[in-house]
Amino acid sequence: MNLAAPSTQEEVAQVLDVLAFGEIEIEGRLMDASNMALRGQLELDDIRTRVIYKPVQGERSLWDFPDGTLAARESAAFVLSAVGGWNLVPPTVLREGPLGPGSVQLWVDALEGATQSLVDVVTRAELEPGWLPVFEAQLADGTAVVVAHADRPELASAAVFDAVINNADRKGSHLVLDQSGTLWGFDHGVSCHAEPKLRTVLWGWVGQPLPEAELARLEALSGWLSTARSPLSRTLAGLLSPAEVEAVGRRV
Repeated sequence: MNLAAPSTQEEVAQVLDVLAFGEIEIEGRLMDASNMALRGQLELDDIRTRVIYKPVQGERSLWDFPDGTLAARESAAFVLSAVGGWNLVPPTVLREGPLGPGSVQLWVDALEGATQSLVDVVTRAELEPGWLPVFEAQLADGTAVVVAHADRPELASAAVFDAVINNADRKGSHLVLDQSGTLWGFDHGVSCHAEPKLRTVLWGWVGQPLPEAELARLEALSGWLSTARSPLSRTLAGLLSPAEVEAVGRRV
């Protein structure tokens, strides 16, 4: 049987077991990815599901992130998303694969055209109610346009999550809706740096107070992170440097 995107803690636990122990068969490479990203089928007993496998050896060097750390940051982003209750990042594990260690993430089938319903480039005249402008730009032919995103609560929640993980690369294309309309975010390899590096298109709520639900998430995370022996702290210690774990706590 195939695995669907999980919606409960029990389903997440089952998916993580499959991701951690299943055998990966590589199908092909996503050519538009900046680092090596391989699509594959993962099989364990009678369960077969599609995944994205990003081997460490396929990571290109970056001037501002330590070499060979992006896969671990993908996994750290999932852990913080899950423990914090955002449930934005699909289940992700750090494990051995056909090309060595890397991150393995559950594939999510996106609704066609979903990204444009979340983030888009439009003219001022085309900017509809319920959309928040982020910045103005020009097309190659000189047409004035606006980069904007929908004023949706789940997107606002994603913006809070991005601030927590210090997401250095939140593009509109990294956000999709699945067939049931659930929001998912991808590509968190350049996150969790100790220095401020937040780069995001989700900038439309600047100056607004955090909703109560987000404050509750942050308070719970703060409690976990303030205890060095908590499951969250110990898990992050295996994925990030001590300075980076400390910086997560400061951002929270």
